[in-house]
Amino acid sequence: MASDSAERQRIKEILVETLKLEDISPGEIGDDMPLWGEGGLGLDSVDALELMVVLEGKFGIRIDDEEIEPEALATVVHLQALIERLQSSQTGAAAGGEVSGSA
Repeated sequence: MASDSAERQRIKEILVETLKLEDISPGEIGDDMPLWGEGGLGLDSVDALELMVVLEGKFGIRIDDEEIEPEALATVVHLQALIERLQSSQTGAAAGGEVSGSA
């Protein structure tokens, strides 16, 4: 899907921009490239925290540490799925609250 591709490109741009990855461009990050440890981008736990804060702001989501499985942060594809899941569940919860509050 074109929207999936655009969303993944946006995530890659956020990765490069937020984490100041000077040696790599967004186009060089594969959708399934490991983001953490050797053999991938080599990000660490400090990078994860910084990235989560930025993703919350850019995508209007709330990321609770206890709700996130480590594999949700493994690749750009996994990050996209996490963002979509949180947007869907949090939008539904907000809409549900508004409906019940007005009844």
